[in-house]
Amino acid sequence: MIIELRAKNCYAFEDEISFSMKADMRNKKFGTNVHTENNFNVLKTAGIYGPNNAGKTCLIKCIRAIKNVILNRKNRLMANIFTESDVCELGVTFMVSGRKFSYDFRYDTEKEEYIYEAFSEILKDQYNNEKEVCWLKKDTIGEIYECVDKNVLSMIPVVSKNNLLCYVIDTSRFERINEMKRILVGFAEKIDVINMNNIPMEHTIELMKNKNQLQQKIVEFIKNADLYLDDFEYVDMDKIRVKAGESDEKPEENVLDLPEKIMDQIRLVSTYKGVHVPSMLFDSTGTKKIAAIAGYVIEALEQGRILIVDELDSSVHFKLTRAIAALFNNELNASAQMIFTVHDINLMDCRRMFRKEQIWFVHKDEEGVYVYSLADFTAQQGVRDTTDIMEKYRKGALGALPDPELINSLLSINGNVKGGGC
Repeated sequence: MIIELRAKNCYAFEDEISFSMKADMRNKKFGTNVHTENNFNVLKTAGIYGPNNAGKTCLIKCIRAIKNVILNRKNRLMANIFTESDVCELGVTFMVSGRKFSYDFRYDTEKEEYIYEAFSEILKDQYNNEKEVCWLKKDTIGEIYECVDKNVLSMIPVVSKNNLLCYVIDTSRFERINEMKRILVGFAEKIDVINMNNIPMEHTIELMKNKNQLQQKIVEFIKNADLYLDDFEYVDMDKIRVKAGESDEKPEENVLDLPEKIMDQIRLVSTYKGVHVPSMLFDSTGTKKIAAIAGYVIEALEQGRILIVDELDSSVHFKLTRAIAALFNNELNASAQMIFTVHDINLMDCRRMFRKEQIWFVHKDEEGVYVYSLADFTAQQGVRDTTDIMEKYRKGALGALPDPELINSLLSINGNVKGGGC
């Protein structure tokens, strides 16, 4: 599970930002929203609000970049365009099997080199005091090198910087560095990053092909979403009824159109009153998106995965987004986690759904981009667990709110804006 994300000079973030999933246990409300293991307390969900183009998606990009870097994939990192530095800094604190770890790296986007990386385990004693134990530190600029495997220490300064240390040496020869790689890769492989505006049906299709318990749970999830479906299946072509003239119809959203697997798409069917119809041709955008995310949600809950969703509420009714968030907050969820960006303020509910530290904001002004939590606001500032947070946000008391002046567009059309000629 993710405990903290750190970023500096990366995408929209010029100054260092920190996004935390650490639960404040002084607050006893909604205790089921917290995963507790070995005295570590981690939030199961968090929602991120803010105006368009403020930086919410950049947070998602940072998580995706960390995953790609750890898994030795193309990272697509980009330094902030308003700085002279080419060095992106990213870090993540996370929990695996009840153990807490921290990993940070710096990547020079111009030279395509990892000039810094550090991995530590964070131990907590019976008095909840934390101690950080360094496993690896590679600082090529400051020429500072540390490693728990002493035989690796002499190698670090001379190995290539075009990749992480664990990919430029044979880690199988070094016990602790090999364990570090196993921990990092295991963590990264559990992260799924999806965008609801561009979510493929492919994942659900692959899971639906397997007639097993997971497939049955996906079907139940889709049916329980109250989509008026009798059933949802992956079937043989002879079970599909398509009226004449409809077979050439294409889905409205090209994001869900996979030409190379068009037959798989057609064989994914919804059943209405006993009639099988291709979901991609007949179902609404929202229904298809629920079907597409179903596989990710069920897999996360079943396998304790980390689901990162950009624009969770895109084309989805607010009661469904609340229901999905409630699944992850539920006491029956042992270790799955969901972090999502959202615009729908119906989810901004501290009375019935979320703890204050589960609601986050991204605000941008001329000075920069700011990432902060609702928990940063005090009772003296009028923010309590019983406060109508939605109303506070509407009035601009929490920031991260757009201030559109679209009326000027209409006035300019009519030549009524100051300085506008006829």
